[in-house]
Amino acid sequence: MAVSTVAGLAAELPDGVVVTDPDILASYRHDRATDPAAGTPLAVVRPSRTEEVQTLLRWATANRVAVVPRGAGTGLSGGATAVNGGIVLSTEKMRDITVDPVTRTAVVQPGLLNAEVKKAVAEYDLWYPPDPSSYEICSIGGNIATNAGGLCCVKYGVTTDYVLGLQVVLADGTAVRLGGPRLKDVAGLSLTKLFVGSEGTLGVITEVTLRLLPPQPRACTVVATFDSVEAAAGAVVTITGRIRPSMLEFMDAVAINAVEDKLRMGLDRSAAAMMVAASDDRGPAGAEDAEYMAQVFAEAGATECFSTADPDEGEAFVAARRFAIPAVEAKGSLLLEDVGVPLPALADLVGGVAKIASGHDLTISVIAHAGDGNTHPLIVYDPADAAMTARAEKAFGEIMDLAVALGGTITGEHGVGRLKKPWLAGQLGPAAMELNRKIKAALDPDGILNPGAVI
Repeated sequence: MAVSTVAGLAAELPDGVVVTDPDILASYRHDRATDPAAGTPLAVVRPSRTEEVQTLLRWATANRVAVVPRGAGTGLSGGATAVNGGIVLSTEKMRDITVDPVTRTAVVQPGLLNAEVKKAVAEYDLWYPPDPSSYEICSIGGNIATNAGGLCCVKYGVTTDYVLGLQVVLADGTAVRLGGPRLKDVAGLSLTKLFVGSEGTLGVITEVTLRLLPPQPRACTVVATFDSVEAAAGAVVTITGRIRPSMLEFMDAVAINAVEDKLRMGLDRSAAAMMVAASDDRGPAGAEDAEYMAQVFAEAGATECFSTADPDEGEAFVAARRFAIPAVEAKGSLLLEDVGVPLPALADLVGGVAKIASGHDLTISVIAHAGDGNTHPLIVYDPADAAMTARAEKAFGEIMDLAVALGGTITGEHGVGRLKKPWLAGQLGPAAMELNRKIKAALDPDGILNPGAVI
């Protein structure tokens, strides 16, 4: 595509929306996954209004130019990898928010960070629950694109459970409104849910109506360490069979020691596993749940168990769990997974990952949203070492194969992107893959939206 044509696009949009500076383009080539296949885009387009997105997509359709939607660039599966000769559509300038405390909803543009939404609605004594570990730096648009979860999703659900409505711009520039500020609405097909988790392959989300809750009650927190991963996993199954904790998180020995290296909290370096659990039920129920979880941990063989109703003490351990990925990342570059399995298979998955690590002479840490079976194996490697990189990539695929063999999924919340695409058909099967392709073709017949991702 000629530069003069890009100049024509720039003439149709306000000054500064279309960026072609090579140094700036370089910073938009890939997301946090640092996909080695990342291309160099013709331009980065940073709209602030739906109408500007429409202009871009009409131009892209007319000129058959690929458009890769991008949020904050914190994605971990190559979902925002730029393609040569394409456009990166960054939603970072789309930052409006309107809160309606009566209906307990917020109308939000996709560029706001998750933490900024939480802060804005808290001023109305409301709460937006989804809380990925990266909530301080990830955007709402990116959360919707991958259907992100987080630490509290074991009780409160994931992003899709809080999306009531969307405004979406389709590949041809048509803007459609789906859903709205109604808690119950089954008119027509469930198109709103179709776009949540679609990773920018079906349309560009320019506005979202979010469901909000009253503020979260103070939680009682229980922290336990184990000398056996199997014992910790068994406790998870027991607890979730009786109660719905507001948090039930897992860290393995590698993560415990990596966090302790950085935070110096006095964590037990000899432990094979650590669980961080919480209950935010109101009144005495929260304390009763915490007591029950402590009992289960003890009966499962916990070597140490600590309970607190003090929010600051509890938050310190939650912060340790959130810090696990950057702490392990300090040991080397990471290939990050987010495979999930049914809860009874959790111990088999973690044990299987340990065997894969040993077989390939790699360090692989496992942290997990254990209460819903969503694990994050973190493969540590040196990209400058070709042999180690090859072993890491092989381990990456073997972990996904293991998850599928255990009745699980290749992704629980990070999305398929480009890095996991080769394994998608193996999970879904041919009939479901063909259905995915038909939907993609119906909404994006020229294949300009995020080509190479997911499908």
